[in-house]
Amino acid sequence: MQAIDFRSDTVTRPTQKMRQVMANAVVGDDVYGDDPTVNELQVIAAEKLGYENAIFAPSGTQTNLLALMAHCERGDEYLVGQQAHTYKFEGGGAAILGSIQPQPILEGENGRLPLDEIKSAIKPIDPHFARTRLLCLENTHSGRVQSLDYIKEATSYAKSVGLACHLDGARLFNAVVKQNIDVKQITQHFDSVSICLSKGLAAPVGSLLCGSHELINKARRWRKVLGGGMRQAGILAAAGIVALNEQVERLAEDHENALILAHKLANIEELSVDITKVQTNMVFAELKRSTPAELASHLKNNGILISPSNTIRFVTHKDVNQNDIETAVGLMKGFFYNKK
Repeated sequence: MQAIDFRSDTVTRPTQKMRQVMANAVVGDDVYGDDPTVNELQVIAAEKLGYENAIFAPSGTQTNLLALMAHCERGDEYLVGQQAHTYKFEGGGAAILGSIQPQPILEGENGRLPLDEIKSAIKPIDPHFARTRLLCLENTHSGRVQSLDYIKEATSYAKSVGLACHLDGARLFNAVVKQNIDVKQITQHFDSVSICLSKGLAAPVGSLLCGSHELINKARRWRKVLGGGMRQAGILAAAGIVALNEQVERLAEDHENALILAHKLANIEELSVDITKVQTNMVFAELKRSTPAELASHLKNNGILISPSNTIRFVTHKDVNQNDIETAVGLMKGFFYNKK
């Protein structure tokens, strides 16, 4: 029996159509640039997001790193949130592999980087300092959506002082669906954007970096250096095409399920949930007393997977339905009841 997995939307299994198109994909050698299915995916992504070009890579970690290394040179600096994925959860790749210094900024409401903090973090032109080159934002951030007004304000200021702007849009389409807008209303403000196909969009592997021809040409060279050049990658790209064309609107179901889950968890005395912060497909529940490892072990023994933490992140996705939510909540209630 397949476990009910709340750890992340990265655990999504490909749809039956994805499996079919992968089996029948026309392929070439993508390092030579002649895999027709990869090329088709890149054209679709660039057009959908409003850019000149795009490049397919194995992961969002790599597409973010490609962007940083294409925008910045050795000794440059990028501004980024303290809790942002590109800074905290990508192994320090920018510093280790790109010799690019991160300048972390403490996030404010909804994960925003306060404009005053952005302004004060930019270094003067002086040989004592790294050269500030790039502002990196994230949307969604911990499931929360960045408003269009904020995005416009932050990127407009950054560009006015000569900074490029990159968006870690791993779950960008969750923000798009939540706000009921066209994705270009967000992407038009950024010089580059990274999107993941293997999270809520349910493709098995892959992410895309979109940008100008010049930026993507730089990224293509760095992708090869970083070991991201794949050969008959059209087998994976075929699923990515289905993801972009058929899985975006479905994300609304995940958002609805997350809200249902949040309300049910909030009714459990031993958990604390701020329902107002549930905007897309993530619910954060704080344990008041019990040990996270005990709860995780109990749930795992009953076919439910979570990541143990004092504040547990529950992520809804296409492979979690309302019956699964009822099952998980019932098991948690039983666990806490037996602990009394």
